[in-house]
Amino acid sequence: MSKIMELKGQVVSEIAEKLEKSSSTVIVDYRGLTVEEVTELRKKFREADVEYKVYKNTLVRRAAKQVGINDLNDETLVGPNAIAFGYEDPVAPARVISDFMKDHPKLELKMGIVEGEFYGKEQIEEFAKIPSREVLIAKLLGSLKAPVSNFAYLIDALIKKQEGQEA
Repeated sequence: MSKIMELKGQVVSEIAEKLEKSSSTVIVDYRGLTVEEVTELRKKFREADVEYKVYKNTLVRRAAKQVGINDLNDETLVGPNAIAFGYEDPVAPARVISDFMKDHPKLELKMGIVEGEFYGKEQIEEFAKIPSREVLIAKLLGSLKAPVSNFAYLIDALIKKQEGQEA
């Protein structure tokens, strides 16, 4: 009996560590998905550097309590749940789930924790709409480049115009 308790304690520690390390954690109800669909979802998570696991709710509740996340309790964490842990990009788990839900409506987004704050389904769906870090950087660089490029084109046009007047 103590061996089982020891194993459960290790799993609780593992979950607690993941909750602390992750920049975002998203919880979904995966009921109704086929094995092939879950495999496809896991593949998409791996491509986005997101860890996807299924744990017993009681163990998740204990781990959440250990790290001070009191919102994962008996009322919110019910039914079969899977957890997506995002370590680098805080919106990656929500984005992958949101994209996957378009073709697989049986997957249900339940809640999430982003940067230590608990959010409901609606707020996590809003996070999913935020572009990736790379896209945001590209847009910023494009915005910074545009005025400089326009100024260079203007100077070039003035030089060509002046050369045309001198000839």
